[in-house]
Amino acid sequence: MSHKRSGLLPGLAIGLIAALICAAGLGAAVLFQTRLPYAVTAFGSGHPLSVALSLLIALLVTLAIGAVRPRSVTLIPVGALYAGGAVAAGQIAGSSIMTGAAMHGKDAPADLSDITLTNASDGLSHALSLYGGPLTETWPVWLYIAVAALSALLLLTVRVSRIRRAQRAEPAEDQEQQEEPEYRAPFEPAQAPAKQPAADLFTPRNPARD
Repeated sequence: MSHKRSGLLPGLAIGLIAALICAAGLGAAVLFQTRLPYAVTAFGSGHPLSVALSLLIALLVTLAIGAVRPRSVTLIPVGALYAGGAVAAGQIAGSSIMTGAAMHGKDAPADLSDITLTNASDGLSHALSLYGGPLTETWPVWLYIAVAALSALLLLTVRVSRIRRAQRAEPAEDQEQQEEPEYRAPFEPAQAPAKQPAADLFTPRNPARD
């Protein structure tokens, strides 16, 4: 029986790539949110949209890690860390660039020209301050991170558990197939009769046997 791989290293690599892509996507969503319809961004003070993006990030990270059929339970907390970190990184990146552009007098809706290292570095301190204030003021950013992390944790737990259960059942099925008796037709003897040697005209007959 071949050794079943845990999928740890491929899961870590592909999960990290998915998290980086999600962080870039969320950063772009934060930066270009003013281009979205006002009814979408203003609904529920923007919380439903942000929660939906956090759930989407958790789902994408889970699907990426789950694609390698992971058996290692280490990937469960790591996947949650990836999802939560992607949300935090996206928030920081988008807020930094948006704040940096505003500091340089850019009041128009954001565009691709705003994505510069200068804007990101100038607005970084303001973006990080979103996490250092009182919880009564900063709870939305922590909520979105928690939603992504907990969702990924739950989804990966289900995924890893199902794969481990299925792979544990495979050896039992193979053993049952090996132990299953060979089918014989009715009245077929369990052992084939021994072949009798062909008669030889030049061999003297044995009266005791004939």
